[in-house]
Amino acid sequence: MDLITAIHERHSVRRYTDSKIPDDIICALQEEINACNSASGLHIQLVLNEPKAFDCFMAHYGKFSGVKNYIALVGPKSSELDGLCGYYGERLVLKAQQLGLNTCWVAMSYKKIPGAFRACKGEKLTVVIAFGYGASQGCAHTSKSAQSVSNINDASPDWFRAGVEAALLAPTAMNQQKFTLTYSGGKVSAKAGPGFYTALDLGIVKYHFEIGAGRENFEWV
Repeated sequence: MDLITAIHERHSVRRYTDSKIPDDIICALQEEINACNSASGLHIQLVLNEPKAFDCFMAHYGKFSGVKNYIALVGPKSSELDGLCGYYGERLVLKAQQLGLNTCWVAMSYKKIPGAFRACKGEKLTVVIAFGYGASQGCAHTSKSAQSVSNINDASPDWFRAGVEAALLAPTAMNQQKFTLTYSGGKVSAKAGPGFYTALDLGIVKYHFEIGAGRENFEWV
């Protein structure tokens, strides 16, 4: 499965089966986490066979069930942290999809379990990503139009169109899609709108846009 296919097939899943994840799948996911940490300076961690984080009122209210594996997105406190976690977290989400797993970004519907992950001095946990074998494959949600999130027009290059299309398939908090992509002279700017978790959402959106557009076709500004 290539990344474009993974983008189209990925849907948020909140209910998981008891099926064991094979060791080779776990190893492949851990290798990708190591690569992300090396590239970003983050301290992302894999948490396995830990059901307590999703055995709480908020998780049940959010209709999560069967979650016992998740990725803890931890990193040094800074104004860039949310965006980095979004970008590299979505890289892991799509890798999981390629490996045959289902995922869901989780911002509030879980509780922190002491010892499940480690945040060193100066670091913080931003969000987690639940993963495993879903009871279903999830479903698509309604998206905004390309025109409502970008300056796309008849003269826009094909790669920009493809990037915006991929960006519209990015998961965002409450499906709010509060971002704007602007193309001008081979350069693209990406801005987050007002709202909760929009900086993290923008990191996710930028990763999707790069996959759709092709990183070689433009510069971020």
